[in-house]
Amino acid sequence: MLGFWIGILSGLCMSVQGVFNTQVTKSSGIWVANIFVQATALLVCIAAWLITDRSSLTAVFKVEPKYMLLGGAIGAVITYTVIKSMELLGPAKAVMVIVVAQLLVAWLIELFGLFGVEKQEFQITRLIGMALAIGGIILFKWNS
Repeated sequence: MLGFWIGILSGLCMSVQGVFNTQVTKSSGIWVANIFVQATALLVCIAAWLITDRSSLTAVFKVEPKYMLLGGAIGAVITYTVIKSMELLGPAKAVMVIVVAQLLVAWLIELFGLFGVEKQEFQITRLIGMALAIGGIILFKWNS
């Protein structure tokens, strides 16, 4: 149950952050806003590390395969694309598209066992759920 509530908090934070970042972009530019977002995230992570963890900073470089270290670079792309999608679609439509895209890609990663994730069997109910989610986007977009 804790994972469920943390997931809700994550979705809440992502939506609010996207709106905030889009507003910051209006006065500074998209890459300046992205730099600010990533820099403040770094400061928060350093503070949290100093307070709670203190594990070795170099341990991260032991990860295999090395492409797993691209998460930070992907984070910069995420910040940019969230800002642009919210700017172009508005917060509600952008979040719907983003969440369904996340769900689809996560399902495909599980379905094919990509990136070291345990492979899951195909389930027709998940396909139906995905179709309903995509249908929801179409219905949401059609009515606006």
